[in-house]
Amino acid sequence: MILSMTGFGRAETVYEGTKITVDIKSLNSKNFDLNVKTPLRYKEKEFEIRKLLNDKILRGKVDCYINCESLEDSNDVKINHDIVKNYMDQLRAVASDAPEFEYLKMAVRMPDVLSTKNSDLDENEWKSLLVVVQDSVSKFIEFRQTEGNNLAEEIEKIVQNIENNLNQVAQYEYERIQPIKDRYQSALKNFENIDETRYYQEMVYFVEKLDISEEKVRLSQHIKYYLEVMRNEDFNGKKLGFIAQEMGREINTLGSKANHSEIQKLVVEMKDDLEKIKEQTLNVL
Repeated sequence: MILSMTGFGRAETVYEGTKITVDIKSLNSKNFDLNVKTPLRYKEKEFEIRKLLNDKILRGKVDCYINCESLEDSNDVKINHDIVKNYMDQLRAVASDAPEFEYLKMAVRMPDVLSTKNSDLDENEWKSLLVVVQDSVSKFIEFRQTEGNNLAEEIEKIVQNIENNLNQVAQYEYERIQPIKDRYQSALKNFENIDETRYYQEMVYFVEKLDISEEKVRLSQHIKYYLEVMRNEDFNGKKLGFIAQEMGREINTLGSKANHSEIQKLVVEMKDDLEKIKEQTLNVL
């Protein structure tokens, strides 16, 4: 089955008056590219969070945002006055002609100016965070499955269009060869002592050069294989991309041998549909 590389999942929980929210979103990418933004208190667990996301998400350009929001009035936040004063003294020594409030504005943005009680992450809070991350990943995967189903329906319609156009080629095959035979026979009437055996050998050689039966068979097989992989294999995006490339080779060869305006039109339609398939396949996990 198809999974979309695009996904979104959000989950949240409340732990001791603090609301913890986890957002995960992704776009298509050839590899796994993960960006995690988390509050400082959860930094020590970032490696474990990354490993969990890597194991579950597999591929895509992924952003994971973890946010904490206090739901209660709290006096736990404390300004470290001595640190602020020290920063201001150092800033004043660097540039003594600035207004005092400018030193203060810069100092309060410096590290360790604010401190909170119970800033260390305890085991129970980590367990709560882990649960909400896992819940967000589950919703993210559900989103991918839903998008994948929609993607599969769209791709299958386009593949069917290619197959329908391929089937229409057969009705023009006699038309593309017979005029050539007639043209040669008409030209040969102006010559005497024609070696008919050599003439028919040349005709057979020319017709074989224009023969498209192998291309039609191979393209039909690629179409069937594409649909089989799409319906029955997991994490099949790269494989589907390879099969689409093979389909393109057969369509191009078909066009170069067409020698008929209506077949050329069908080839153009197939190329247009194939480009749509390639574009959609880029978003398949």
